[in-house]
This record gives sequence, structure tokens and C-alpha cells, in this order.
Amino acid sequence: MDFQGFVDCIDAMTCVISVEMKEDGHYGDIRLVAGNKAYVDSIEAAWDGPQLMSNKFVPGSLYQNYFPQDLNFETICYRAAVEKVPVHTYVHPDRFNFWFNLFLLPLRNEGNMYYCTYTQEVTREADTQLMSNLSQDTASAVLNTCIKLHGARDFSETMHEVIKDIRALCGAFSCTILLMDPETRTCRALAEDRADPDVRASVETLIARHSDFYDVAESWEDTIGGSNCLIVKNESDMEYVRQKNPRWHETLVAHGITSIVLFPLHSGESLLGYIWATNFDTQNADRIKETLELTTFFVASAVANDQLLQRLKIMGSVDMLTGVLNRNEMNNRIDRISHGIDRVKNIGIVFADVNGLKCINDDKGHISGDELLKNAAEVLIRVFGNIDVYRAGGDEFMVIVTNTNEATLMEKVEQVRAGDLGFENASFAVGGCFIKNSKDIFKALHLSDERMYEDKERYYEKHPELRR
Repeated sequence: MDFQGFVDCIDAMTCVISVEMKEDGHYGDIRLVAGNKAYVDSIEAAWDGPQLMSNKFVPGSLYQNYFPQDLNFETICYRAAVEKVPVHTYVHPDRFNFWFNLFLLPLRNEGNMYYCTYTQEVTREADTQLMSNLSQDTASAVLNTCIKLHGARDFSETMHEVIKDIRALCGAFSCTILLMDPETRTCRALAEDRADPDVRASVETLIARHSDFYDVAESWEDTIGGSNCLIVKNESDMEYVRQKNPRWHETLVAHGITSIVLFPLHSGESLLGYIWATNFDTQNADRIKETLELTTFFVASAVANDQLLQRLKIMGSVDMLTGVLNRNEMNNRIDRISHGIDRVKNIGIVFADVNGLKCINDDKGHISGDELLKNAAEVLIRVFGNIDVYRAGGDEFMVIVTNTNEATLMEKVEQVRAGDLGFENASFAVGGCFIKNSKDIFKALHLSDERMYEDKERYYEKHPELRR
């Protein structure tokens, strides 16, 4: 067949692809046999398009000459050329900043060489109509996920429901959402569901056992190879994983994993983590891929929104310099206690003010002053823990202790007073008050504050040269 003459009759970017079939039933080389001018220009012309490994089109070249090995690309070529199934897919490979609208049609084979056409439309922005052009079953599954995420009151509980649904959809043994923190290089399982919880270790257990789990997860990006996902269905695909990532392959085999579908979760340019299903229904791989391609958009969006809310909550309640709770959170806590919302009793209130901060700011600079305040917060956390320590403002801190007694409280007050703040002529002025009834909290606040200032006055009476 005159493949070149055939593709030259097509206006859209089109090439003919060959798939070699071996005697053992596995496929071999996949090559770009011929391409029309539009397709060749997409490789050779200097334009703001996908950057390939080679900018010279050579008929009959291995596709790996232009971009790294991609199991998803091989799968759609195999389906069209060998299984004679017309294929349409709409994808956004991570290696490109473009969306690809792909059409593959089977052609007549010649001996052990099977052929298909490969036509592509490339756009920078996603076409929502194409993204939503789903089968009824897929659309129903995606819609179910969206409804659950939209109506979520408890984010963690909802994500567990979603992951359970995804595992059932995939017919998988297990399904997991893993979040990654590049700053701390740590991972955590946001949600996990398994067909038999008693079989094999949970992901959280594996994370706890292996200190280098983040390194393994970090390697998946290279294993996916710039595609939008990784689908391992059989021994041939698993061999690809073995060659690409032998360390991970060893882990998969050790845990009895024979198939896996792995999707990255992105928010903009940021990688949030991954969602995967193991030992899934490989006969239903196409529907699973189609469903998860869209579902991951909504899951990633929900995760990103929850992380943003958590950051905003921290910013609204935590003092950014010292890491303890801020004055706003202190006032809220006092308000809840005084109105009986937080049911507590046997309460200790401690006010602690840093002596010598102004001297250090004047003599050593505000960077040293900030270090002093951080040291002061660390002393309070060591003595009281990190639950109810507040920066009331400036160099003043306040601590609320519950379920205590007066002797224990005063012992801790003395520990704070003796605390080492790391600077000469710097110390704590401290005042504490114990009450049994939360209704007396404002009285305790007044008395502890008054006692702190009395303590401060005694300090400056002993060190008048430090008073400024």
C-alpha cells in the first residue's frame, strides 16, 4: 500500500503507524511509517509546539526517536492496528503543554506488520466538550464522584467514600490516594480501600516501615515518562516497569501486585500526589482509564482546595514568627470557655512577658529580637506542650492549662521563670492563676496578668540599668 500517497490526501496532521507482532503473541517495534506535510511540519518546523527528542522526521523510525516510551501510546496503537478497533481519545501528556485530540483507524495488515492511521489535533487550552464526551457508564461514575465531593462536610470521610467507589469501579484489590510534601519529603495516605484489609500491609504501614518511601514515590514521575498515567496490565507492561524502575518493580512483585493503574494528581504545575489501583480488572482497562482521567481532575481540585483551606486556617490562627497560636485564636478560646462551649475545669492561666527584648532589639537588631521571641515560645512549649500556647502580642505570651491543680501550675510557672532564652539579660516575667470553675476565667486572666507585671517590676528593680 502506498502509505505516503494515502496520508498526503489528508489535510489534518496524520501519519501511518506500524505495529510488529511477534510469534509469541507480543508486539515488538512501533514505527512511524509515513507522515503528511502537516504532521512532518509538527515535528520539523520551528513553532511553539510540543518539543520532541528529534526534529527530523525519518519514515520508518521508531516512535521512541521522538518521545520516550509510553505504554498508553503503545496501547492505543495496538488496539487500532492489531485489534482493528477505531480509537478516539483526548489526552494531556505531562511532557507537553498541549491537549491532543487523537483519532486512530485500523488499516490492512501485511504479514506480521499491522498498520493504523494516527491523526492529531493540538490545542493549548482544554476543550471541555471533548473532556465531557463520555460513555453513559463513565459519565455516571464521574458525576457520582463530583456530587460526593461537592456535598462533603467531612473531607477525609468523603475521600474514603470516593476511593471506595473507585476501587469498585476498577474491580481492584486496593485503591489509594497518596499525598506528597516536597518540603518535608514525606508522604501520607489520604484515603485507602482494600478488598481484604487483613491481606498485605496498608500503605500507611509501608510508609512507616520505609524511611525512603518518598524517594520511591518521587521516582514514579520518571516511570510514567511524561504521559498522563501509567497502566500496567500484563507481564509485558511489567517488564517495562522492571527496566524503567527496577527498585519499584521489586516492591510491586514482593507485594503480589501484577497490575496497576497510576495517575498523578496535579494542581496547576504542582504535583500533589498520586491515585492508584492495584490488581484491577485488566479486561476493563479502557473504561477505567477514561473514567480516572476525568475523575482525577475533580479529586485533585478537591485536595488542592482542602490544602488551601488548611493553610488559610493556619495563617488565621498561628503566629507566623513563633509558631504558637495567635491572639485571635486566644480570644476565641477564652470566649468558648467563658460561654461553656469548651467544657473544661481546673484551669490554669499563665501570662509570660519577655524581659530585655527592647535592649536586644536596640543593641543587636530586630533579627536577634525575633530569635529571642522564638526561643521564648520554645521554652513555653517545652513546659506546657503546644496545645494552648498563645502569643498575645509583642513580647507577651499567654498559656491556658486545663485539668491541672494549683501546685502543678505553680511548679510550671517556676520552670518558665528559670527558662534559658538564649540571650544574656533576657528572661521571663511570669504570673499564674488557678481556678476550678470556667466561669471565673476573666478573673483568672486579670490576676495572672497583674502578677506577671508585678514580677516584671521586681526584675527591673533588681536591674534598673536594663529599664528602657
